[in-house]
Amino acid sequence: MALSKRAAAPRKPRRPYHHGNLRRALLDAALDTIRVQGVDALTLREIGTQVGVSRTALYRHFADKRALLSAVATEGFRTLREQLVAAWEEGNRGPGAFRAMGAAYVHFAVANPAHYRVMFGGFVHQQAPDPELATEADGAFQALVDALAALQADGVVRGDDTVLTANFVWAVVHGVAMLAIDGQLPEPGRVEELMQYALERLATAIGVDAGAR
Repeated sequence: MALSKRAAAPRKPRRPYHHGNLRRALLDAALDTIRVQGVDALTLREIGTQVGVSRTALYRHFADKRALLSAVATEGFRTLREQLVAAWEEGNRGPGAFRAMGAAYVHFAVANPAHYRVMFGGFVHQQAPDPELATEADGAFQALVDALAALQADGVVRGDDTVLTANFVWAVVHGVAMLAIDGQLPEPGRVEELMQYALERLATAIGVDAGAR
């Protein structure tokens, strides 16, 4: 009697791994977690589970939570710097371009709240910062300093201490940005309204000539 062939049991499909860039996938998962649950809820184990990779694969990219947060902040400062410089260059390096930089700062925070909270929340500066992070953070601030120095050279901004003036400008736009991402300006159009008002008052305070190029 011929033995009937026993149908092979269907294999349970393995969880596919399609990420062409594991580091990018881990960063995106971290950003999603921070955006929804906050920085304190972030753990490497949970990020690895979300992405579907082993701890070994995870630790090849990030040794610990601080390393992951440093990478998030580094990316944030790099993107912020690029957007500030683009606003300055596209505005022909004049007073209008300086106001565009202020708007770009607030818009960056609103569009990237998870990055922004890590960048300025004290999560990665409590110990010696990562050199790449320090370079990108300094570069973002330097973009503001350089723009102010150029306007001072053109005689359209008061000749006060450039770094002190940059810190003053930063304090104002940072305040607007934090109110925005914390949901303190919920009415439609309120963020833009406050941002424009703040930029106008800043221009008056530091002497930006509205009639200049």
